[in-house]
Amino acid sequence: MQMVRMSFPPGKILPSILQEVVFKHLGAKRSDVVLGPSIGEDAAIVRVGDRLLVVSCDPISGAEERIGWLAVNVSANDVATRGVRPRWFLPCILLPEGSGKPVLEEICKQMDKAAQKLGVAIVRGHSEITPGISHPLVIGFSAGIAEKGRYVACARARPGSKIVLTKGAGIEGTAILAADRHKPLEAEFGEAFVARAKSYFDLISVYEEAITAFKYGGVLAMHDPTEGGISGGLHEMAEASGTGFEIFADQIYISPETREICRFFNIDPLKLISSGSLFIAVKPEKAEGVVSKVRKLGVQASIIGEFLEDKSMRRIVKDGTVRPLAMPKSDELWAALKRKV
Repeated sequence: MQMVRMSFPPGKILPSILQEVVFKHLGAKRSDVVLGPSIGEDAAIVRVGDRLLVVSCDPISGAEERIGWLAVNVSANDVATRGVRPRWFLPCILLPEGSGKPVLEEICKQMDKAAQKLGVAIVRGHSEITPGISHPLVIGFSAGIAEKGRYVACARARPGSKIVLTKGAGIEGTAILAADRHKPLEAEFGEAFVARAKSYFDLISVYEEAITAFKYGGVLAMHDPTEGGISGGLHEMAEASGTGFEIFADQIYISPETREICRFFNIDPLKLISSGSLFIAVKPEKAEGVVSKVRKLGVQASIIGEFLEDKSMRRIVKDGTVRPLAMPKSDELWAALKRKV
């Protein structure tokens, strides 16, 4: 009998495979690892002397136009979701054969601009021409120090805690599709529409709202929904904390640009990569205060639901009907990029 080999879909490896394969091969066990790899956790925490170092890395593989900007912000976001200010950044830049100085310089300029805005130093890195790839890839590593040892983790969300969402669904995906598929979108919606959608790259950072919410108090956990979007991010938080959730579709903000681009590509905005959005699990009595503080930054925020005791109950209420909300098998971005239009 011939063995059939199943290949993974594009994007993040599914949580079940992480547990089955990746998490079983983690090297030496060390007492200075405070928080290591687990489902839903954005950044690791290690003890260095009497301080806690928060570290994370992320690849940027599905975007080209603002790849350097994204590399800094997406990995820095993971540190910020701990309630910690990112301080240092290290990039690994992989360029396809045929690339020249202009490509490398553009990526470096973007990283410099993003890092300066966050007050982050680029302290080391690597760059090379890599045979076998068709477009640039950047892997970013960010780190920061938990002041006075204070931080939050996804595992700390509790039943009854409210779920606050900032900005809305599909932020990064909207920007990437507007940039990488601008010709068909301009033909359908016009140049001004596409320009507005591309400007969503400027919304990618969650640093200000994450630190503001953390300082206000009552925050139990934070998570930025990246691949898999709102749906995937909620499942990751629920897996980390051993909870269920119920959310209300009419409380989730979907911008006109995101809504129209998703309609054009026939994809679900709740399953579209959403870097720039932030989930905040907060004590019920503090939820309205967190929303108010974030809105004062000029950032959209709303309470979209709550975490539940029963971890098997992961659902969305839409038009008065309660439906299960499944974990996406792959981000909708990949389907849109493959679609011929």
